Amino acid sequence: MYSRWLALGFLVLAVAAGAQPDPMRFSGETAMNWLQAQCDLGPRPPGSATLEQLRGMIESHAQDLGLVCRRQCFEATDPHGGGQLQLCNLVVSCGPDGGDRLWFGAHYDTRPVCDKDPDPGRRDEPLIGANDGASGVAVLLHLMELLAEDPPARGVDLIFFDGEDSGPAGDPQGFCLGSRHLAKTWDSFGSPLAGGNPRALVVLDMVGARGLSIGFEQYSYRYAPELTLAVFDRAFALGLSAFVPEVAAAVYDDHVPFLEAGIPAIDLIDFDYPPWHTTNDTPDQCDPAALAQVGRLAASLAWKRIPGF
Repeated sequence: MYSRWLALGFLVLAVAAGAQPDPMRFSGETAMNWLQAQCDLGPRPPGSATLEQLRGMIESHAQDLGLVCRRQCFEATDPHGGGQLQLCNLVVSCGPDGGDRLWFGAHYDTRPVCDKDPDPGRRDEPLIGANDGASGVAVLLHLMELLAEDPPARGVDLIFFDGEDSGPAGDPQGFCLGSRHLAKTWDSFGSPLAGGNPRALVVLDMVGARGLSIGFEQYSYRYAPELTLAVFDRAFALGLSAFVPEVAAAVYDDHVPFLEAGIPAIDLIDFDYPPWHTTNDTPDQCDPAALAQVGRLAASLAWKRIPGF
């Protein structure tokens, strides 16, 4: 009788152990296909028809997976032209409603101009944005598939920010328009994030480059050190070599407005990327293996909660 119960106990433990989804299922090749699909639309600056096409792609993908994608639309002054832009943040929610929630974010717009291009004659051209824009979105689109298949135990919201890369160089107020709006209004009536208790935000930006190396982004490390160290500890536990325990550049990115609002936030970004804001930011500069490392970390964070977050 004892051996029978012991065998049953081992079976229960085996089932329980197998119930935890494997983050290594995240496919870099699948994410790369999503990156290419975005670039095939062409440049996707704020207010453009191609960005609206991408919105439709994200919304349709969520619907096909049985998830709801909500828009938060608002008007903002065009930093490059002085007119008004219609911007829309998108939120796809996975797992249970309300309660503690983990947020992942990426900007889905691309820069209106390639102002850092080595050829002065091409600096007015719009950016394809394979790494700077499409890489983080590609990770979220594939993560969405995995979370729809194996819903997380607590709520996870995937946020697609508009208007991140719209400002002139040297003008921080022209950047992060969508995240600044959402950070101010996230719990307001009608917001797609209202009613939850955000524990942390993980921003994915420029995460697809060959030879990816992500360190401690300085604003993240200074203002959310516990979250930063916990996320990197998870990366090390998973054996993800792209994550390096060194302080890297300070980047004004979509996490900063949430840090200012008192929400722990980390920016996973490799800012050492020579094609940044040039016509060379194209899919051939990106690597499925890099996307896989970031996606596997994100999947692990979604499925297995970090203590305290």
